Amino acid sequence: MEEAQSRTEAMVAAQPAKPSERAPKAALKHARGAYGERDLTNLDAVAAGIQVCRRCDLWRHATQGVPGLGPAKAVLMIVGEQPGDQEDLQGVPFVGPAGQLLDRAMAEAGAPRDRVFVTNAVKHFKHEPRGKRRLHKTPDRGEVQACRWWLDAERRLVRPKVVLALGATAVQAVFGKTLPIGKTRGQQLALDGGEQGLVSWHPSFMLRIPDRDAKDRAYAELVADLRQAWKMAE
Repeated sequence: MEEAQSRTEAMVAAQPAKPSERAPKAALKHARGAYGERDLTNLDAVAAGIQVCRRCDLWRHATQGVPGLGPAKAVLMIVGEQPGDQEDLQGVPFVGPAGQLLDRAMAEAGAPRDRVFVTNAVKHFKHEPRGKRRLHKTPDRGEVQACRWWLDAERRLVRPKVVLALGATAVQAVFGKTLPIGKTRGQQLALDGGEQGLVSWHPSFMLRIPDRDAKDRAYAELVADLRQAWKMAE
């Protein structure tokens, strides 16, 4: 786990401190309702646009938007649900407990994190306060649909061969419909952009399973799905 965490930290450190000066200026057009897909010519522009996005109300209570992270032309894209507490604070996807579990599963599956683009269906943290804690709330269909514009832009720019959707929210965003993960995982599903799609459990799901045997089964299935996704992408 320490090695996987070190890889993630190195990737975070390698990220530019801020997008180019042109990207935020172009992104502001989106806030005024004049920002079109043709303006999104690179991932810097997407990241800048996410920071000023007003397509739904989740930005109001989030620290910042959290764009995807990884190589600009990664062969595999992994899509989760939304940023969690740590992701919201750091501005980087999959760095909290679920992200650490994903790092471990990817290492076991032989899928190198630094060669994979990781992102979320929804780019702002949806939560409710509970004392000093911020408890996760599942994004609704409208929020997923509003944010799909950014996910589609990331897919168009990265052009992965394989997209792995983790959890029900990611499945909805990637495939545009609900799919039973337990019955669908392992199946290769064609996507409109020409990519191959796969589904699996979100790591946070495992963190909530009280039964040890069930937790271990779900984790083993996630590792198997990651291994399959990487072999398809290579």
